[in-house]
Amino acid sequence: MKRQIIDASKLELEEKVVSIKRVTKVVKGGRKPRFTALVVVGDGNGHVGAGLGKAIEIPEAIRKGKEDAMKKLILAPTDEVLSIPHDTIGKHGSASVLLKRAADGTGVIAGGPVRDVLELAGIKNIRTKSLGSNNKQNVVLATIEGLAGLKTPEEVAKLRGKSVEEILG
Repeated sequence: MKRQIIDASKLELEEKVVSIKRVTKVVKGGRKPRFTALVVVGDGNGHVGAGLGKAIEIPEAIRKGKEDAMKKLILAPTDEVLSIPHDTIGKHGSASVLLKRAADGTGVIAGGPVRDVLELAGIKNIRTKSLGSNNKQNVVLATIEGLAGLKTPEEVAKLRGKSVEEILG
């Protein structure tokens, strides 16, 4: 899937730490502990990204995760009720996330990692279901993959050579 490169320096990004894991590497002298932080960043206006940071200390891991997430920003299209344009399934590894559009007033019906991504993307009305693996990293990346695959009615109309009214019915 082709990703559009977005300049993060012009955006006011919010960050959310989804998970922090303590990992150890066994070396000749014993165990070497490190931390891995999964961070999601977004501006609440369609831009969202996720990144992984690894370091000896937690704050450094979070900083690296945020920098990584800023490099991987995508634009998630929304409709007039701040939902997604159409239903989709995002897949990453063995995790799948079903994203269904919802009417105004529904709210964000999503669990943990998926909710973090959708709230930072600025989506206010959506229903989701996490399928397969519940590994936080894969679920976050599956959600972003699903959002990246969304197309607006204008894009679909242009691809098919029709008007937006013909596409929407």
